Amino acid sequence: MPVAAPALPSNSLIEGMPPADRLRILKLCRPVDLVLGAILCEADRPLRYVYFPLTGFISLVATVSSHPPLEMGLIGSEGLLGATLVLGINKARLQGVVQGAGTALRMTSTQVRRELKRSPALCRIFNQYLYVMLAQLSQTAVCTRFHHIEARLARWLLMTHDRAHGDQFYLTHKFLADMLGVQRSAVTIAAGALQARRLIRYTRGEISIQSRKGLEARSCECYEATNRDYAELFV
Repeated sequence: MPVAAPALPSNSLIEGMPPADRLRILKLCRPVDLVLGAILCEADRPLRYVYFPLTGFISLVATVSSHPPLEMGLIGSEGLLGATLVLGINKARLQGVVQGAGTALRMTSTQVRRELKRSPALCRIFNQYLYVMLAQLSQTAVCTRFHHIEARLARWLLMTHDRAHGDQFYLTHKFLADMLGVQRSAVTIAAGALQARRLIRYTRGEISIQSRKGLEARSCECYEATNRDYAELFV
């Protein structure tokens, strides 16, 4: 029997567009590499491009003077960077940093603004995804305030796993600390607890998911709430 070819990487938002809109958007997009650590947009600076991740993922980071950065959200192949353009605002509010190397499709902000005027379907998708991102940001704020570190770490590892397209990915202690807004020592304790339960294996920044179900059990309710917001609109 012939072996089925592996599915090509795709972006869920693009795949969910009406056929005519999808073909037009794909013709305008250019494939680009997402390089680990690359800054794709700066807070309070004009958006030059919109990114539709295929295999990499992007971290939305808030910065406050005299404090380390704090991760507020993640964008993978389920979404896009630059949804605020649908509001007529060509400015990023958070810094966009590549936290998972991979590939993406990229359009200029000028092209996106033109297509938004042309396509009601594209406007609807951007608006729906913007709602999902606002929900994720607000859930992150609540999670950071009320939930203990181990549950928050389990939540972020699950979110990263969803977007990493594999059971192994690279996250340094510094990034994990920034992600949770805590000291590195707190990350060491929380990651050690998850490893002791054989839910993850963590060595020199390399994280391997050993039991996804176990992580889901240790995670706070925020992970399921964020997924539910997305599923209600797109799944």
